[in-house]
Amino acid sequence: MAQAEQEPTRIAAAASLRAAMDELVATYRTQHPTASLEAVYGASGSLRAQIENGAPFDLFFSADMAFPQALEAGGHAAGGVTPYAEGRLVLWSEDIDASTLTLGDLADARFRRIAIANPRHAPYGARAEEALRASGLWQTLEPKLVFGENIGQALQMVHSGAANVGILALAQMHASAMRGSTFHLIDSSLHQPLENGFIVTRRGGDDPTARGFAEFMQSPEALRILEAYGFSMPRGD
Repeated sequence: MAQAEQEPTRIAAAASLRAAMDELVATYRTQHPTASLEAVYGASGSLRAQIENGAPFDLFFSADMAFPQALEAGGHAAGGVTPYAEGRLVLWSEDIDASTLTLGDLADARFRRIAIANPRHAPYGARAEEALRASGLWQTLEPKLVFGENIGQALQMVHSGAANVGILALAQMHASAMRGSTFHLIDSSLHQPLENGFIVTRRGGDDPTARGFAEFMQSPEALRILEAYGFSMPRGD
């Protein structure tokens, strides 16, 4: 039993949240030195499937509301879904000043490969598809698209040269390695909101650290950190 009690509280978090969550966890640890937390990052849909299949996560932070709501409906949550932030899509390129680009420019021959997160698993990928369809560009650009398993892999595709440009997360542009990068903010009216939500899982329901971190995520300090990484606060009902 002693060994089980020493296990860290495990957080499953959307890849778009990596930089912000690393700081959030570090801040929580300074306030609670005995707390043991670790975060695992991936596509929200993939993390949802892992939790449904018994993966030992105590908290789940999704890039949308639908995946945690599905877990709640399936009996995998210790409570309701809490919205915590809203994300945005951007265009970014390693070699081109993306601030001068628009979605329409992606049809140019100079863009041979365009990276997005897989729409089947990642909310940022699904919203990228919605934005391209709303702009009338999906059919033209679909042959150029390359898919990352999550938004982090889509960014790496652009870094590596496997793609000339990516439709990525604004939060990624605020990570320390990316600060100063130029990007184009995509019109949010072209897609459904990227409203992020989290749950304490059924496994984490009796974990004081999981409950404590959930409370911390609604504190002014946590909100300040999220805003520093390009997230806005969730819209009211």
